[in-house]
Amino acid sequence: MRQDGYRPEQTKIDTSRPHPARIYDYLLGGKDNYEVDQRAADELVAAAPEARIGVRANRAFLQRAVRFVVSSGVRQILDIGTGLPTPPNVHETAEEVAPDVRVAYVDNDPIVKVHADALLGNSEGTSVVLSDLRDPRALLDHPDVRRIIDFEQPVALVLVAVLHFLTDAEKPGEVVATLRDALPAGSFLVLSHATGDFADRAAARAVYNKATATLNLRARAEVERFFDGFELLEPGLAQVPFWRPDTEPPARSAEIGFYGGVARKTG
Repeated sequence: MRQDGYRPEQTKIDTSRPHPARIYDYLLGGKDNYEVDQRAADELVAAAPEARIGVRANRAFLQRAVRFVVSSGVRQILDIGTGLPTPPNVHETAEEVAPDVRVAYVDNDPIVKVHADALLGNSEGTSVVLSDLRDPRALLDHPDVRRIIDFEQPVALVLVAVLHFLTDAEKPGEVVATLRDALPAGSFLVLSHATGDFADRAAARAVYNKATATLNLRARAEVERFFDGFELLEPGLAQVPFWRPDTEPPARSAEIGFYGGVARKTG
């Protein structure tokens, strides 16, 4: 997420502090990270041994959820807090089901945009937008979002592993409500969020205190409130390995501190 004082028009990449997107990339086995991110990720795994399998389970949840919403008829996806490109990306997963899906990727980290632009090139069905979740109205009105997303038609809003980088003072509930209110009936919300419900993760939070964004763990009831105005679909809010698994959940799945869910907007 952003640095203090970040503005979307800034393009300077800060490599002096670990960045959540690059930590995540390293844990997924990616190469788009720096030594400072690798050290932070290793500290995170030492503090929360299930972290590596947790981020991979979260990624698998995202892929299952994307396939589900596209199979349900949605043909446009707004992916906010997309992070560094890690194949298969959302558009690649969606296109396995329907080749005409359109995807707007949004992130506030300039390095994410650089890598995503290089990957996607001039694809007509995708856009990569440098914007900040903390200003949802500006994000929704961004011309490169509007070029891809028609808010008169159902949209899959993807907020995977991003809201836990917003503090309570930044009013994440109001952010989600603003995004929700822009969606027509028949849209979906795909959301995952870190939690400390299954273990004391104070040491894991401390790793992010040195990063460009803090980690704000929330309990199940707090995460469920982000789905207000949506109908949560079966199996409801679940640890990510247990949301409609298509393979045997990995070892230590019961320890994974990520909740995930998919919901439909019915009115």
